[in-house]
Amino acid sequence: MATRSGNRQQANSGGANTAVKPAMRKPVFIKVDQLKPGTTGHNLTVKIVNANTVLSKKPRNPSSLRVPARPQQNTRIAECLVGDETGSILLTARNDQVNLMKPDTTIILRNAKIDMFKGSMRLAVDKWGRIEVAEPATFEVNEENNLSLVEYELVNAEE
Repeated sequence: MATRSGNRQQANSGGANTAVKPAMRKPVFIKVDQLKPGTTGHNLTVKIVNANTVLSKKPRNPSSLRVPARPQQNTRIAECLVGDETGSILLTARNDQVNLMKPDTTIILRNAKIDMFKGSMRLAVDKWGRIEVAEPATFEVNEENNLSLVEYELVNAEE
């Protein structure tokens, strides 16, 4: 504890503009076949095989609401088969992410998570993650190893 407070005093005594930032660590990229149910924080480089819009819904009538709400936008959800040379998985893209989902496009997923939907894995990127279009990849997607086709069952372990 004494060393922490000593470091704080050294950092504070240097002046107001000398904030010590921790070094950013390099992202660790994994392959699709390493994904497991219920995990988060994945960084992947994948290629989009196909994209299907499953929901395109208009907002409710704002005049029927009593409380003034923020501007409403269309809700769009697309299921996209993405993958790399080790396997493939379904990615659920929402709203603005749907615009990036074009077949044969290579994308980088940052801070992606695995959601379970009807017992199968789906990849998703929420507001804490990021989807970026990348340079075209040279690999071919392995559609034979589709992780979304594996069905999982929740089992309660008794002691």
